Amino acid sequence: MNLKNKKILITGVSFIGFHLIRKLIDLGVSHIRVVNLTNKNKKILIKNFKDIEFYAYDLRDIEKARKSVKKIDIVFHLAADHGGRGYVALKQSNTATNFILDGLVFKACLENKVEKIFYASSGCVYPNFLQKEKNKKIYLKETDVKPPYDADNLYGWAKLMGELTLKQYYKDYGLKSAIGRFFTVYGPYAKESHAVMATIAKAFIKQDPFEVWGDGEQIRNWTYVEDIVDGIIKIVEKVDDATPVNLGTEERIKVIDMVNLVFKYTGFYPKKIKFIPMPTGPINRVADISLAKKLLNWQPKYDFKTGLKKTIEWYFENKNKDFIKKNLKKILI
Repeated sequence: MNLKNKKILITGVSFIGFHLIRKLIDLGVSHIRVVNLTNKNKKILIKNFKDIEFYAYDLRDIEKARKSVKKIDIVFHLAADHGGRGYVALKQSNTATNFILDGLVFKACLENKVEKIFYASSGCVYPNFLQKEKNKKIYLKETDVKPPYDADNLYGWAKLMGELTLKQYYKDYGLKSAIGRFFTVYGPYAKESHAVMATIAKAFIKQDPFEVWGDGEQIRNWTYVEDIVDGIIKIVEKVDDATPVNLGTEERIKVIDMVNLVFKYTGFYPKKIKFIPMPTGPINRVADISLAKKLLNWQPKYDFKTGLKKTIEWYFENKNKDFIKKNLKKILI
């Protein structure tokens, strides 16, 4: 599929969506519409991308959803009520609204004969019971999501239901869909509620004792945002039938090792590290990306060390220490 002459809608543009717009413009796409819940990011979007349409709509209103997708060919549905681990665990009633959001966006797309939907799913759809052994090399395959379902909190269940809905819409109505399962994305413009950005923020303000959630032994694979955007484009180009594809890396990195890398690259070494009992999520979550390699010819260009350095450079150049110090507790959740 050639996206150049398509009319594009992107829902939810604060982080990944920002980078996606840049990529689409580089590909020659000339008609991009953006729908965010509020006007919060409007200034920075209009400043960087002068020719986009911008609307502040609540897509949980069916009429706003219908208006948003009117005369659109491809919908990149990134919008969600979401944050990092603290938010997913502690604000579950908020993330439950994603059931409504996704359902209405998909319904509006079907009614308006949208050509294809891209859906931003998550590693949170994977069964919790597969991610409990920290001493085992676990790589989660797309086919691991099957009955008995055991998604990660209400956020994970909403993403799972979104996937299953699109699969059924394709079977029943022929609505083309592409699904990317993201594994913890980081990079410029990411929020501090996610582990990598939170760690950078704490080093930025020289927090000491330096707080780490959990015991630091949790295993993750963090994915640089530019790799995610490249994967999104390839999925949209290659997939029609709502087959989910993992977008992650196969690096197995402990949280404490990530923290020590941040110390190394920022030059800040606290006198004490304090491990605190906050929500940490699964013990062992790493993507198997063999399907992405085979189906999309995609794999990450950035290893974690390279992506982390780029992100730290951006953060230190663009953030205000006084603001981060004052608001740290709030922005972590």
